[in-house]
Amino acid sequence: MSKKKFLIVDVETCNGLENPLVYDIGGAVIDNTGKIYEYFSFVIEEIFYGCPHLMQSAYYANKIPLYKRDLFNGERRVATFEQIYKYIRYLLKKYNITIFLAYNARFDRKALNNTIQFLTNNKKKYFLPHEIEVQCIWTMAKDTICQQKTYKKFCLDRGYITDKGNLKTSAEVVYRYMILNNDFQESHTGLEDVRIESLIFAKCIRQHKKMRRHYWDKMI
Repeated sequence: MSKKKFLIVDVETCNGLENPLVYDIGGAVIDNTGKIYEYFSFVIEEIFYGCPHLMQSAYYANKIPLYKRDLFNGERRVATFEQIYKYIRYLLKKYNITIFLAYNARFDRKALNNTIQFLTNNKKKYFLPHEIEVQCIWTMAKDTICQQKTYKKFCLDRGYITDKGNLKTSAEVVYRYMILNNDFQESHTGLEDVRIESLIFAKCIRQHKKMRRHYWDKMI
């Protein structure tokens, strides 16, 4: 019997955190072991090229030359948001996917919805079909990996503590713990981040522990 498939996505945005607009979307079809069956990486034409003033507000605006180099080399593809919208639906149908994953699902979902509203002048409100369930890997990780005594020691020994005194739980820190490499740096480009987030998801599943799967779920 074939394994259940999931769609995992990571986005990079501009225009601030309150009204983010997606200029880079990376994703993959995976199973719960983290195996990748198909992947994609798109730069959104209308935002990346059509809104240069907004691109200067991108959190990682310093990476714009990297994107241009990768596009020139054919390592990334440019697509309109409508093309991406249709392609995502094609993948969902092809693999019979019912669950959408992201590390910070609240943000990714908001950014995708904001972008489709912005580019269609509110003719379309939602990026994902209503029947697709949105699950948050960050929430899963906080309930499993980040509860381990060895994770807590890892963070305390290295000073991975927030301003409020909590352990840091970003994908970068969690993955550093998983590979025991303090020098690892998250790429903060869509597809590259999806690759590590797929492995974090798989590790959460392997814990066989009760965990929340949605960012709106109450603590267990």
